[in-house]
Amino acid sequence: MEPRVILTLILAISTAAYLVDQILDLINLRAPRPDSPDELSGYFDPNQYQRSLAYHRERTRFAFVMSAVSFAVSFAMLLLGGFGWIDGQVALYVRHEIVQGLIFFGVIGLAGDLLSTPFQCYSNFVIEAKYGFNKSTPLIFITDKLKGYLLAVLIGGPVLALFFYMARYFGPHFWIWFSVVAIFLIWAVNTFYASLILPLFNKLTPLPNGALKEAIADFAARVSFPLDSVYVMDGSKRSSKANAFFSGMGRRKKIVLYDTLIESHSTEELVAVLAHEVGHYKKRHIVWSFLLASIQIVFTLFVLSLLLYAKNVSLALGGDHWSMPLNLVAFGILFSPISGITGLAMNIFSRRNEFEADRFARDTADGAALASALKRLSVDSLSDLYPHPVYVFFHYSHPPLLQRLKALTKPNP
Repeated sequence: MEPRVILTLILAISTAAYLVDQILDLINLRAPRPDSPDELSGYFDPNQYQRSLAYHRERTRFAFVMSAVSFAVSFAMLLLGGFGWIDGQVALYVRHEIVQGLIFFGVIGLAGDLLSTPFQCYSNFVIEAKYGFNKSTPLIFITDKLKGYLLAVLIGGPVLALFFYMARYFGPHFWIWFSVVAIFLIWAVNTFYASLILPLFNKLTPLPNGALKEAIADFAARVSFPLDSVYVMDGSKRSSKANAFFSGMGRRKKIVLYDTLIESHSTEELVAVLAHEVGHYKKRHIVWSFLLASIQIVFTLFVLSLLLYAKNVSLALGGDHWSMPLNLVAFGILFSPISGITGLAMNIFSRRNEFEADRFARDTADGAALASALKRLSVDSLSDLYPHPVYVFFHYSHPPLLQRLKALTKPNP
């Protein structure tokens, strides 16, 4: 395929992906939203519900602007050969091919982050602050950025260098060997995230002795959940929104509760939320998600191996010779229709798992407490109560609140 044809295909796919996303956002923005549902009576007063609608509209309209700028810059870079120019400039000063690739993606990544930083600032310090969510400070924001850069250098750099080395050493069969590396990395991140990475950004303290810790321990013992420890995370230093999760893929698990979650929920509600997370473990959702992600990685790398060594792909992006970094950029765009389909499948799988975890929490803890917790979480975060079904199908990894509440009242299938 000629470079001009390849470039046309890349631009077409990039444009189509952008338009589809904007149409979905527009459909969701214009979806009919009646008054606050009866299921949330006592949680949402009329003024607060109108506030949630305003929050949703403002965030969506801001996303339109942010996406338009990002698309315009990317489209111009592709059309004018900007990626090829950067690759050529790096090659003028650096001879080692692996170092060339690292610098190329370092420049692209840094430029992209600098472009998005003003939008992140406006989102956090204007929109989120306007609705009472943002608790971060400029110092925390800058520190998080620097820590993110450091992790990219210390973790992302060696992984990318290993990819370049394997792709050079093994040739088109590199995908077999690098799949093993990528799968191991997923396992390592899931296993050690709460122990090694999360503490770089947030403070984790053991849950103090008391009624909540005793209730959690009693529940874990009752359902034979291998509980290692329970931590409280200082999520309130960045946002008033709440969450909970557990980390680890081995026998022992770490439970992490946001301090904002503990402050706004009863002990019964917190145990029910925990029961939902335990349901993912008991129903083997963690294992199945890991296996599916592994299969997806192997497939993606195999398809990449078919494209990575094509010279005309590099020429299509403005290069004057074959370049592995340029072909990786092109692959990210050309593969997007396939990754979109696999993403849809993963979302469908995830929504099914959420319903199943809800049923586990209902049957082993307290369904009414879980429903109350879900309502409170939704109200406190001003979530969209009436997302358009098409938008949900494409974007939601969790079912909308009203669907989850309805499912909690149904008998097990």
